[in-house]
This record gives sequence, structure tokens and C-alpha cells, in this order.
Amino acid sequence: MSSDPWSRPSLEDLKSILDSFEKKKYIDLRDAERLSLSVPAEIVTFRGNTVDAMTREVSRNGLGLVHRGSIHPGEVTVKMATDDRSYEYRVLLEWCIPVERGMFMSGGRFLRDEE
Repeated sequence: MSSDPWSRPSLEDLKSILDSFEKKKYIDLRDAERLSLSVPAEIVTFRGNTVDAMTREVSRNGLGLVHRGSIHPGEVTVKMATDDRSYEYRVLLEWCIPVERGMFMSGGRFLRDEE
């Protein structure tokens, strides 16, 4: 684990957190199928703060993230990039909970232009 309390979670951190959840049984009430997706991301909060994150899953309706530090639910911008293209999404962050290793998981739905 990094000494910087706001640094981006590593893939090892993400795997450890997801493994701990896979051991627990829960009922999945989601409307859309989720796909695992572990790529670096940045969350820009309503106040303009940038939080480094890793995506953990994505669907046609929204995405899940892992990051250090709590983020207040509300509208955020999530930025992701590949080698040749960058992506920016408006997301309504609906929840944020503490998990292992001093990190937080959050999730939200994509906002469309008309919202």
C-alpha cells in the first residue's frame, strides 16, 4: 500500500477488496449486466477536487469505483483514458462505503445530457 493516503489504489488492492466481497453471499438486484473493468480513472468532485481511482465494473447504466478517501454522493465527472483516446462521463455518485485497506468503494449512474 502506498504511503500517500490519496494515491490511486493498486490492482493488488482492488483484487483483495473484490475477493473479500466474492466470499460473501448477496442478492444482486441490478437492472443491467456488469462487466469487470479495472482501469485507472480520476474522479472530479463538484468542488473541483480530483481523486485518483480505479474502475471495478461498468454497465450501460453506470460504473463502480475504488479509491482512497470518502467522496460525498452527488454529481461528479469521471475521466478515463486509453493509449489513444480519453473518456469523460458525468456520473451521479449514489453511494460511497469504506472497505478494506483504508479504501472506499463507490458507485453511480451515468447522467445523460438531458439530465
